Amino acid sequence: MDIVQRFLNYTQFDTQSSEESATVPSTDKQLVFAKYLKKELENEGLSDVELDSQGYLYATLKSNIKSKVPTIGFISHYDTSPDCSGANIKPRIVSNYDGSDIVLSEGIVSSTEKFPELLNHVGEDLIVTDGHTLLGADDKAGIAEIVQAMCYLKEHKEIKHGDIRIAFNPDEEIGMGAHHFDVEKFGCEWAYTMDGGELGELEFENFNAASAKINIKGVSVHPGYAKGKMLNASLLATEFAAMLPADETPETTEGYEGFYHLVGIKGCTEQASLSYIIRDHDREKFENRKKFIQTCVEQMQEKYGKHTLSAEINDQYYNMKEKIDPQMHVIDLVLKAMQECGVPPRVRPIRGGTDGAQLSFKGLPCPNIFAGGLNFHGPHEFVSIQSMQKAQEVIIKICELTAGYNE
Repeated sequence: MDIVQRFLNYTQFDTQSSEESATVPSTDKQLVFAKYLKKELENEGLSDVELDSQGYLYATLKSNIKSKVPTIGFISHYDTSPDCSGANIKPRIVSNYDGSDIVLSEGIVSSTEKFPELLNHVGEDLIVTDGHTLLGADDKAGIAEIVQAMCYLKEHKEIKHGDIRIAFNPDEEIGMGAHHFDVEKFGCEWAYTMDGGELGELEFENFNAASAKINIKGVSVHPGYAKGKMLNASLLATEFAAMLPADETPETTEGYEGFYHLVGIKGCTEQASLSYIIRDHDREKFENRKKFIQTCVEQMQEKYGKHTLSAEINDQYYNMKEKIDPQMHVIDLVLKAMQECGVPPRVRPIRGGTDGAQLSFKGLPCPNIFAGGLNFHGPHEFVSIQSMQKAQEVIIKICELTAGYNE
């Protein structure tokens, strides 16, 4: 089976995760695909294939050399985003893409004006949707690349490698992918998530992240007799929002710039709440952002009463860079592998999070490598077949280079 057919097979499974669920995995349909993958890995001859009750699938490609070398791993998630339907996906291959707009279905067009990244793939073969679902390249492309690489290594015994561990997990799209990942069972010295986008992407810096919820208690009385008595919680919510810098929002920042993002606001006269996410690559600036939120709450408490406002601030994840920096050989191997595979590296910070960040803080250094898909979480998602093939080559080369690695 080639990588294209393998990926197309994967897209036929609806694996959408759900933020509304308290189960692990969050949807039963994810387990259907996990069981299919388990059987596929067994049929391909991998060892130690194990699917646990929470949907985490582990397997091993055994070493074909006698010397002891580091055990490394490759990880992808199999759930798709709750933002767009993942059911009844109808993929189509656009062969030798000519740079024109792509008509997905009647009235649904991926235009180069709106999606200029298409023009980076002229002459390549693109897998697209019919415009009514996402494609699922995030991250079934990563799974296909890992499985295909393991099959290639198994068939080409002339390529020397140590033990290679692979793992596929649920619920990454709802931020829960690494929560139940068994790092000890995985047993790797380091690993890579195959979950990036464009060809050559290599990411080992991500946001430090926290959530903040501001709760406001007002006083509701008849508006005709409210003078000196009413305290309108909704107005206090807008006053609080105005205290945060207007030029430090997602709409106004890029690169390494952090932000405060007002995710939602609810309110009436009697009570209101604001939900924020706080992001910054720099740990000190991140801590200062959280302190600033608390300072704003305290200033309004002084103005309106101590019990009028309260803040719940919770850390979500941290920048994996602080865990990767002491072990830069993990990155050097990827850069060398890309160079030998003819892939120009694109090293850039993630303006978001990744399972790899959480895994890095669980003791498994885990940067993120491109899988080749673009325009994730929507019907204009696509993946380049050539990019998938290059990702497979990079995986193989990393395994080969690691076999010759000396600490």
